[in-house]
Amino acid sequence: MEALALERKQEQNRELRIRLEQLKKERNAIILAHYYQRDEIQEVADFRGDSFLLAQKAAETDAEVIVFCGVHFMGESAKILAPNKTVLIPDERAGCPMADMVNVDGLRKLKAQHPNAKVVTYINSSAEIKAETDICCTSANAVKVIESLDAEEIIWVPDKNLGQYVQDQTGKKLIIWEGYCNTHDMLTVKDVVEMRAKYPDAEFVVHPECRPEVVAMGDYVGSTTSILEYCRKSDRKQFIVGTEDGTGYQLRKDSPDKEFHFATKFLVCPNMKVNNLKKLVKCLETMKPQIYVPPAVADKARTSLERMLQVR
Repeated sequence: MEALALERKQEQNRELRIRLEQLKKERNAIILAHYYQRDEIQEVADFRGDSFLLAQKAAETDAEVIVFCGVHFMGESAKILAPNKTVLIPDERAGCPMADMVNVDGLRKLKAQHPNAKVVTYINSSAEIKAETDICCTSANAVKVIESLDAEEIIWVPDKNLGQYVQDQTGKKLIIWEGYCNTHDMLTVKDVVEMRAKYPDAEFVVHPECRPEVVAMGDYVGSTTSILEYCRKSDRKQFIVGTEDGTGYQLRKDSPDKEFHFATKFLVCPNMKVNNLKKLVKCLETMKPQIYVPPAVADKARTSLERMLQVR
């Protein structure tokens, strides 16, 4: 029965992939997929990437329709950077708890307390928060963004763990908001100790959204993309991975001869995983749900994103 169910699933996916290719041509659409998506989504994407790469692709594409397989704030960023495009998301329930941890009223109060401060917002945030921001960043360029600012005071929202890491790397004092990624924050020192005992020859690669004490244990610390690059280029054959398990798809694709062990079974973002191939096809058939950002908000938010893209 299990084998039959698997065979049916594979046949269904084949049919869905054929239909998807038809729809992409009909709609002049491009599929962008974050590295944390299900394997079946990453397999059909035109571009896989982290928030930074996908934001660039959204800004550059000639396609009329962008299907963003990620969470809602990512679709918003695509719409802000490509306002004349239609931006779809397979499941509008794909939110981000960390993005919800910062609100406009709270940020405005903090800005009033520090009127001379520059506001740096992690891209994992709503359009409304980006509109209150001087410059955005991703985990890939956060250090460079902070180093690019000539400011005595810098407000950082919303991820306290990444904020602490950036503060340690740059030596600049940040006013850090108390948000965090539910998934990365679950990883503990105990988890890493246990995995190192189990795989003593493995290197521990970790995302800076994890807790500072966990990040301090890393043999390599970096954004999703830099972790992928490090593992691909490394001569080591075993890795303990401290980031979301969707990255396993690209890690295995890049290095089929290497072993990747995720540091805990809980490194799964349920919001990223609500998207699937069936929903992807349906959203292109119906052209819903579409991402909408009010023009007044989008105009302000666009400035902070464009400044981010200019940092080299």
